[in-house]
Amino acid sequence: MKTKHVLAIGEALIDAVSTDFVNDLSMASQLELKPGGSPANFCRFLHQLGTSSQLVATVGKDGFADIILRDLKQKHIDTSLIKISPIHTTSLIAVGKSKGTPDFIPYRDADMQIGRIDPAWYTKADLIHTTAFALSKEPAQTTILTALQRARQAGIQLSVDWNYSEKIWGPDNNSSLIFKAVLSFKPILKFSLDDASRFLGTEQTIESAKEYLSNFPATVACLTCGSEGVWFKTAEQDWQHQGAPPVEVKDSTGAGDSFWAGFINAWLRELPIEEAIDQALHTAARRLRGELS
Repeated sequence: MKTKHVLAIGEALIDAVSTDFVNDLSMASQLELKPGGSPANFCRFLHQLGTSSQLVATVGKDGFADIILRDLKQKHIDTSLIKISPIHTTSLIAVGKSKGTPDFIPYRDADMQIGRIDPAWYTKADLIHTTAFALSKEPAQTTILTALQRARQAGIQLSVDWNYSEKIWGPDNNSSLIFKAVLSFKPILKFSLDDASRFLGTEQTIESAKEYLSNFPATVACLTCGSEGVWFKTAEQDWQHQGAPPVEVKDSTGAGDSFWAGFINAWLRELPIEEAIDQALHTAARRLRGELS
C-alpha cells in the first residue's frame, strides 16, 4: 500500500513545562523547555507510527525556533514549509505538568502569522489537519479556512482537533462561527469533554456533549473522555463507546495529539473505525506511559 501523507497546518511552539506535577502554575518552581504545538506533536507521533507528515507553521528567528526545528529534523520531519519570521518571536506556552488537564499560560506571536498556503502543498496530501488553536487568530484564521475550503473542493479529507480554550481565543470571540464553518466541510473531528465544557461555557456531561455534536455533519466525530474512554460516531452509525486501557500516567502532555495520530494513522490505512479507535487509545496510553515523545 502506498504510504499516506498528511499535511498539518498550525502551531509549532515551545512548551515550558513544570518539572513537577502541579495543580496550577503558581506552584511551579522550574520549567523545562520542550518543542510543542498540537499540529507539530501530531506530526511527531504520526512519524513514529509510520505515516508521512509535513507541517505548515511560522516561528521566529530565535533560539526557541532552533529548538523546534532541530527536534523536527532529528525526527526526520520535513521542515521546508515552516516559515521563519524575522519580525515575530516564537510562541511559548507555559504548562503545568499534570495527570489530568494541565494549567497553561499562552505567550503568542509568530504562530498566528501563517501566510498564504500554496495549493501545491496540499494537493498531494491524503489528509489535511488543523486545530482550534491555529484557527483562533488572524491572519492564520482566514488563511487556514481558505485552504480547508479549497482542499475539500478538491476531494481531500480534512481533520480538525477542536482543542478550544478561551485563554487562546480571548473573550467575545468568533469561535462559534468558525466551528460551524469548519464543520460544514464535514471533517473528521476530535472533541474532548473538556473542550466541550470550555467551548459551550458550562460543565458538560458526556450525554450533553454527544447531543451537541450530533447537530453537526462530521464524517467522524470522536468525543474523548479521559479515563472514561471515547465515544465516536460516523455519518452512517450512531454513537458507540470504547473504554480506555488502565494506565499509570507519567505525563498527560500531548496525550490528545498522540490519540489523534493513532486514529488518523489507522483511518488512512482504511481500518474499520472500531480498530482505528482501539489503535488511538493504545497510542495515547503509550504517550501517557512516556513511551512516545
